[in-house]
Amino acid sequence: MDPTRDHERSLAAGLTVGLLGPVLGVFHDEETDLGPPLQQAIVAMLAMRSSRVVTLSQLIEGLWGDAPPPSATQSVYTYVAGLRRTCEPDRRRRQPPSTISRSSGGYLLRLDPLQVDAHVFTARLDAAARDRKAGDLAGALREIDEALALWRGPALSGVPGPFAEGERARLEQARLMAVEARADVLLRLDRSEEALAELYDLIHHHPLRERPYELLMLALHGCGRQAEALTVFEQARQALSEELGVDPGEGLRRAHGIVLAGSERPSVPGKVIPRELPGDLIVFVGRTRETVRLKSLLDPWADEPPHPFVVICGPPGVGKSALAVRAAHMVRDRFPDGQLYVNLRGGTPNVPRPSTYDIFSRLLRGIGTPDSAVPEDEEEAAALWRSRLQDGRLLLVLDNAADLAQVKPFIATPRGTAVLVTSRESLAAGDDCVQLRLDPLSDAEATAMLSKLVGADRVAADLGQTTRLIRLCDGFPLALRVAGARLVDRPDWTVGALTTRLTDERRRLRELEAGDLAVRSSLAASWNALSGSNREIDGEAARLLALLGLLHVPDVTVEAATALSGTSPFDVERALDRLCDAHLLEAGEPGRYHPHDLVRLFSADLLPADERNAPLKRTIGYYAQSTRAAARTSDPHRVHCLYPELDARGRGFGGAQEAGAWLRREEATLLAAAFQAMADPDDDIARAGAGIGLALWWYQQGAYRVAGMVSLGERLLATGTRLDDRVITMEAHAHLATGLYLKGDWAASIEHHEGHLRLARLLGDRFNEQRARGNLAGTLLKWDQCAQALEHALAQRVIAREIASGPGERFALLMVGRACIGLGRLEEASRALEEGSALAEQAGDALRQAEFAVAQGHVLLELGRHDAALAVLAAALEPSRATSMKMTEVSCLVHLARAYRLVGRTSEAMRYSIEALVLAERMGSAYWLERAAGEREAAMGQRSVHA
Repeated sequence: MDPTRDHERSLAAGLTVGLLGPVLGVFHDEETDLGPPLQQAIVAMLAMRSSRVVTLSQLIEGLWGDAPPPSATQSVYTYVAGLRRTCEPDRRRRQPPSTISRSSGGYLLRLDPLQVDAHVFTARLDAAARDRKAGDLAGALREIDEALALWRGPALSGVPGPFAEGERARLEQARLMAVEARADVLLRLDRSEEALAELYDLIHHHPLRERPYELLMLALHGCGRQAEALTVFEQARQALSEELGVDPGEGLRRAHGIVLAGSERPSVPGKVIPRELPGDLIVFVGRTRETVRLKSLLDPWADEPPHPFVVICGPPGVGKSALAVRAAHMVRDRFPDGQLYVNLRGGTPNVPRPSTYDIFSRLLRGIGTPDSAVPEDEEEAAALWRSRLQDGRLLLVLDNAADLAQVKPFIATPRGTAVLVTSRESLAAGDDCVQLRLDPLSDAEATAMLSKLVGADRVAADLGQTTRLIRLCDGFPLALRVAGARLVDRPDWTVGALTTRLTDERRRLRELEAGDLAVRSSLAASWNALSGSNREIDGEAARLLALLGLLHVPDVTVEAATALSGTSPFDVERALDRLCDAHLLEAGEPGRYHPHDLVRLFSADLLPADERNAPLKRTIGYYAQSTRAAARTSDPHRVHCLYPELDARGRGFGGAQEAGAWLRREEATLLAAAFQAMADPDDDIARAGAGIGLALWWYQQGAYRVAGMVSLGERLLATGTRLDDRVITMEAHAHLATGLYLKGDWAASIEHHEGHLRLARLLGDRFNEQRARGNLAGTLLKWDQCAQALEHALAQRVIAREIASGPGERFALLMVGRACIGLGRLEEASRALEEGSALAEQAGDALRQAEFAVAQGHVLLELGRHDAALAVLAAALEPSRATSMKMTEVSCLVHLARAYRLVGRTSEAMRYSIEALVLAERMGSAYWLERAAGEREAAMGQRSVHA
């Protein structure tokens, strides 16, 4: 049966939509452009609900979830308009749309469901189920093969938004079930060999699905490979146990019963077989990759000996001991002579560590040596231990090792015996050592752990709060277990109630205590080991960790840590590396380090109050002076705002490229440092924090960090007011006005521009007066207040010439030109722009040269000189891309699209309007999004007229 046969003729004449891969539209048998990713997401929502209404609110929620941008509604209208052009290129202006129509507060895509590949996929699988029920296995196999052939890659590939994420998961689940159904049909057709490769691949990518294991066991059994089938069952059992804490289900057990064969290895009579492993955790999730790696080392294939020395290392509370015990239980059958366990207490505070002799005597007794036969000399005990291990197969777990010296006497073992060690330190011990580093759990793993601890329903009731809880616990299993224990003890609490308590950093470590579980104690053990050590490097590392607790930044460089410590870069780098070895810091990119949040909170209380101000002042001053130098070096032609005077030393830069790269790398750290410092009660530190924020102004504007500019401007304004510092307050008005301008809130922007102008005049600051007038002119132009804008631009030019400000005069001429374009005074506009362009070229000001070129192209378009405009704008495109200003680039793209359209080159017009649309969407600019969408729609309309 072919469920699409009756539709093929009609589909050839219409539109089909592909969702099983990248979103695809085919119109009249030719692939058609469905627009940018968010527009494709709308296609997907409408196509999945073919011939059903999708409301505007559903579209917005499907695109952006709970946090839509202010321009969401307008963006949806723009995307729908573009789709109508695609779906109905022959529709005349004002003719009602027929494919995508407005109905009941939403939109309706008038497609037969079988014009959408996802629906065809479902229909073919339904047909396969009917064929199978009727006994037509060959027909069922054909339908499944046809269904799977529709897939071109991951469903909705590259499409953003909550709706796409949910559908992607649902469709992938349906695909996996189809692959399993295909294997089942092959087995029933007695074609087991054909199913093997696909089933192995399925298990490799989805190790927790039971059905593929069941089918693979039956397929191997059908091929006469019973031993391999039993191995598959064991793999499934271990995977399900370690990840989900469950036993194999009925289907797996039934398959096991069919192929069961073999027996356990008999033990040696009269021999003591130690079974000293601690009990396995009831709740153990995640760590699949690490568990597989450990199993391959300790229980290799082909009867190879186990690796003799394996180390699991990582920060306190990351789950090293739990993983070691889990892995040891998994491979215990590989070690028939026993499993020994010793807690070396390297991370246990205030408890003496066992001596080497104590450990040897303990191990000898564990393998059945009578007390009277245990030597009293350490070397003799070691020799007896090694001799007893000859020809044996024993696993030794050394938990909580302090350092390499503590475990070194025990790692020389005979073939067949393995030593598994856990440590907070990195233990490098030559070629025989394999070291696995544990990182915090992923969000999915941590969510699964909490579900097991407190119940899936309780976690699922508020997944947003669960994610917040995981973040607050840094994904550390110890912290998550404490959080789970607290929720179990308080059944009336929601996850959100605990999250609220943990959000307060001052009490988070105190909240993460339950019974004998405590995050603070675990971290304190590592700190005490460093601070109490006789080694100089350990003392330096302990002091640096205490200093790092002063900073609330995502990471630090060696330079910043040097400013913080007041010592040499060499000593600081050694101390940072030592903290990484102790897993109290993480090393990221070369030269960058960061602590986990819980470590930062712990270290925040280590430094005495009277030792905190000086290092913090040094570091914030370093950030402020470095940011100032980077801003000036990255673009020396720009107007850089006034900065508070600081007694601090920053870094220098060799050129604009180096400075710009530094600002990009450090932006998040600089913002965090600025916000922290501006909230500090010390006025000097707060003023230095304002210096960081003010120095970031030009970089943020160029990178179009709109939300960041507004929030930083608000904090700067509050800081200037608190300090009664008129200069900071004046600059904050300018900063905030620019952010609000880019956001599209022009009324509020004008209010702050006027505040900037008012304070500049009050302070007698002619430089800032002309700057405020120029920026005010630019904002007034957005409101079509061109005459008023021209007045301010001309006034700016007069003042700029008085004080010899070249950047100010060039900006004033740009504003004069744009204002004259708006007033229709095109000859005046052209003269101002030509004069400004000459000044920019003379000064080597690449940004203004690009902006003048785009504005000159605009003038030529308004004069009807379309070919000349096209030449100017095409030449301006690459210089516009090379600037730090996204706004200049998007403006050039929009005007270039218009020029191509007006000379009749609609393909190029479409290309550049789409590029502008994508860039405007990435910028979050409603103004340029509307302009770009308008050009795209005009180009599509022109193309349909000429088609």
